[in-house]
Amino acid sequence: MANPNDPKDPKVAPPGGLSRGLTSYGDAGFSLFLRKAFIKGAGYTDDALGRPVIGIASTASGFNPCHGNAPALLEAVRRGVMLAGGLPVEFPTISLHESFAHPTSMFLRNLMSMDTEEMIRAQPMDAVVLVGGCDKTVPAQLMGAASAGVPAIELVTGSMLTGSHEGARVGACTDCRRYWARYRAEEIDAAEIARVNDQLVASVGTCSVMGTASTMACVAEALGMALPGSASPPAVTADRIRVAERSGAQAVALAKSRLSPADIITAKSVENALRVLLAIGGSTNGIVHLTAIAGRLGLDVDLARLDELGRETPVLVDLKPSGQHYMEDFHHAGGVPALLRELKPLLHLDAMTVTGRTLGEEIDASGPGFAQDVIRPLARPIYAQGGIAVLRGNLAPGGAIIKQSAADARLMRHEGRAVVFENAADLAACIDAEDLDVTADDILVLKNIGPKGAPGMPEAGYLPIPRKLARAGVKDMVRISDGRMSGTAAGTIVLHVTPESAMGGPLAYVRTGDRIRLDVPARHLELAVSDEELSRRRAANPVAAPTAARGYLKLFLESVTQADQGVDFDFLRPPRA
Repeated sequence: MANPNDPKDPKVAPPGGLSRGLTSYGDAGFSLFLRKAFIKGAGYTDDALGRPVIGIASTASGFNPCHGNAPALLEAVRRGVMLAGGLPVEFPTISLHESFAHPTSMFLRNLMSMDTEEMIRAQPMDAVVLVGGCDKTVPAQLMGAASAGVPAIELVTGSMLTGSHEGARVGACTDCRRYWARYRAEEIDAAEIARVNDQLVASVGTCSVMGTASTMACVAEALGMALPGSASPPAVTADRIRVAERSGAQAVALAKSRLSPADIITAKSVENALRVLLAIGGSTNGIVHLTAIAGRLGLDVDLARLDELGRETPVLVDLKPSGQHYMEDFHHAGGVPALLRELKPLLHLDAMTVTGRTLGEEIDASGPGFAQDVIRPLARPIYAQGGIAVLRGNLAPGGAIIKQSAADARLMRHEGRAVVFENAADLAACIDAEDLDVTADDILVLKNIGPKGAPGMPEAGYLPIPRKLARAGVKDMVRISDGRMSGTAAGTIVLHVTPESAMGGPLAYVRTGDRIRLDVPARHLELAVSDEELSRRRAANPVAAPTAARGYLKLFLESVTQADQGVDFDFLRPPRA
């Protein structure tokens, strides 16, 4: 006779609900008996415990104001699960906020992904709703869910509302940087910057511009891992609460269909997500995160292919930092479904989504568009090419990227003298020195802020304009590093130089006074130093890779990959066949 608690018995389907992943006591029947006994202590009945179990991964945290609406979302998800006949069970995971994580949230993204993966594996759930929003949270959740293989749906927390300063609309965090640059340039005083500080974040939620959080919300929807229309509703709106309820209900449907992340995250859906990332003028961080998510399923994001897509895919969304509007406006314009309607000729319409329908079916179901000025048609783009370009040359043999939609058009072809900072501490000590030998035509170079060098690849690639130049009215310069920058930032900034300087990449051997040529239209980044001279410099000053004696830092430094591989841990990718 078949034992319904025996996962090895071929006569029965894999166990679900509370029978999933039984604790090992050597007796499956006793394991389930004990599990039910303990959970009944919380007041559950056998009827409740016999329903599909839907885990709800909660990232609520007092240190994470981007997730300040999590209690309301969790309640709505629970309601949606129960209305659909499931049993909601909430559980906590690591929560990461960009401004509250030291040394950088990117250092902890992989740890959060492992926490998410192992808690999904360890606890009995037939599907999981992933509730998160801040920059590294959504990618960590999608990475963990992809590895765990349990049906999953992403629910982002949503963007904050905008504020107002002296009649001007403001929002985090592009305007944070804009006003801080004015303060550094002594255009505004301490009293005004304090007033601005009170207005930049008008509510809980993620940044109100197309920074990394908004980018990853759009990417999750384009991948098919979040409900259609779920990326754009602001955090404190009824629309956001309704999305949460629907996400809970859809998780029950996923539990029944057993549609897994591997069924949804495919080569086609990853390419769709890249198209959307390019069309929204999205964060450069999105490339790293999407590469890591795809990598968990053995899929590669090829930088050459990314650049091909960038040449074909225009920027259609007029949002800061590449445009003028905010996420509220994007939502009112129709959000991602409206954008997908415009991109339809460029997309793989047969890619599956968490609804059980294809992307093409969801686009058709979204209905016709309407007049608005935030999402442009293909024939009338903001920029003719995608927001991100891939650069190569002897300074970045493994590639580098630039957010061309947020750069100064005058600097897209530029040659200048390198002014080099060896690390973040050197930059902090020297950038505002009155005797710093620098002009507006120079190129600022920052080393040792890559995955291993910092560690964690912090968003220090947005080098500030030297104070004496800022006071003189300089607003932008070419800046180059092996680090990242915030998706909310703008400027002519070359990032993710690979290999990084801490691994002995060519960037490590750049000296102040060297000439560097940037040619974005030609996708070229060149150090005007001969191979022979670089070899001499390398021999004279060999680079030793960073090490650590113990703990998570040791694991990180020994296992983290470079930017072009997603800055993930090498052992978290599936082995090559």
